[in-house]
Amino acid sequence: MEFVYNIYDNMKSEKLILAYEGEFTREISNAVLAMAEKNLENSEKITSIKKKVFNVMVECIQNIVKHADENVSEGEGAIFLVGKENDHYMVCSGNFINNTDIVKLEEKLSEINRLDKEGLKQKFKETIKDGNLNEKGGAGLGFLDMVRKSGEKLEYSFKKVDTDKSFFSLKSTISRVKK
Repeated sequence: MEFVYNIYDNMKSEKLILAYEGEFTREISNAVLAMAEKNLENSEKITSIKKKVFNVMVECIQNIVKHADENVSEGEGAIFLVGKENDHYMVCSGNFINNTDIVKLEEKLSEINRLDKEGLKQKFKETIKDGNLNEKGGAGLGFLDMVRKSGEKLEYSFKKVDTDKSFFSLKSTISRVKK
């Protein structure tokens, strides 16, 4: 039973206020978001910060649901984490993706991270205007919106699991200091 304490201790040391690992259905996503929203209500005083964090959480979960590898093995799900430090929140996710999707995804994330505030605004407008949906139903607005709301670059990594899939980790940081 030592592992229970170890998980608790790790969550405390990493300043996690919410952690979920498993399948992400619409119902589960809504429940996780409701718990996260309740945590925010209890721990954050500034409404504009709460809105930014919640928006990033929604985009992060939508990313998991839309882009997770449909061919994931039984028992492999995704992870969603929310942490709170003195001066910022962090919203993290991880899910399995096809290795064939890595190059395109990395190009998109790298491009978004290179844009300044005005460039993000312009890219957002162009994407809405073009209205091109990809094969998974998104137009690529989620990552853009996460960077626009947080004001920070996205951190990400890909850990190769086997010849077909990798684990995609994503982190967004949102300042608790009103800018």
